[in-house]
Amino acid sequence: MTDPAPAAPPVRLRPEIVAMQPYRQGRPAAADAFKLSSNENPFPPHPAVVAAIAEAATSTNRYPDATALLVRERLAARHGVTADELIVGAGSVSILAQLISAAAGAGDEVVHAWRSFEAYPGLITVAGATGVPVPLTSEARHDLDAMAAVVTDRTRLVIVCTPNNPTGTAVGRDEFERFMAAVPSDLLVLLDEAYAEFVRDADAVDGDALVRRWPNLVILRTFSKAYGLAGLRVGYAIAHPAVIDAARATQIPLSVTGAAQAAVLAALDHEDELLATVATLADRREQVVAGLRAQGWPIPQSEGNFVWLATGARTAEAAERFTAAGIVARAFPPEGIRVSIGEAESVPTLLQIAGEVVLDL
Repeated sequence: MTDPAPAAPPVRLRPEIVAMQPYRQGRPAAADAFKLSSNENPFPPHPAVVAAIAEAATSTNRYPDATALLVRERLAARHGVTADELIVGAGSVSILAQLISAAAGAGDEVVHAWRSFEAYPGLITVAGATGVPVPLTSEARHDLDAMAAVVTDRTRLVIVCTPNNPTGTAVGRDEFERFMAAVPSDLLVLLDEAYAEFVRDADAVDGDALVRRWPNLVILRTFSKAYGLAGLRVGYAIAHPAVIDAARATQIPLSVTGAAQAAVLAALDHEDELLATVATLADRREQVVAGLRAQGWPIPQSEGNFVWLATGARTAEAAERFTAAGIVARAFPPEGIRVSIGEAESVPTLLQIAGEVVLDL
């Protein structure tokens, strides 16, 4: 499915914005289908989270705490930093936009891997900067050496997504440390770890262990995936206080709702239970990966809550076959399909259709 040609705007707008395609959300699913297109946590929210949201709803006539202080204090204690080294935003992508705007403008460049999170190019364009996409390796991994090689005096920000969305591959700890040593110390590096809780590779980079090691490093995380709060939009970043101040200066005021803040605090109170569901999803992911590889799919080692099917030129056709069978996945023509790890009941159908599709590639 392609988007219709945009209508000519009746007012003068930035031409690069008019030419942009808006971010496209994962397709909704019919009542009898499995929605595996948005990397959501399929488990329902914890009862304590629901109760916290209900209680917060009684005060929606009041503005929330603009700084999310209680959330920042809880997260600061958890990560061994101060509250001034944390910012909470309306999803991690919101903070990503703030940091891009704070660091880069007209004439500046932002380096990122590609294919990676599809919002990156648009956010860079909105800031007025120029994106410098660096192709993934043949193993669908970040090529950090190539990314370091394209850094110039115009580069203001480098984004490293691990596990990478949509391929699922994680950046190694040692290779990331070499990368940080290779780039200028005044170059802002953003480690986007939206799926950190799903990682099982002991050699993968862990931003939590790198906090404060490099003043130019930002750790970006979210409550949307592992904690099941996608519908409330809460993410956070850890960085040097001056970098956090810059991100705060570009933030839309009062963008993190009171209900969202209350839900995060409740989720942290029951973190062990929520992370148990993450372990279940990681086990299910390994089951899916093993099944797909047995069918002949060259599946990259995923450390996220999704898998990547390299369907190439037949991506659109393959995605429609999944949809017809009740599996709504995310297609990225002409490269591949990302399939989220969802309900246990979705696995047999997913593997059945994948087994049929691979024979036609």
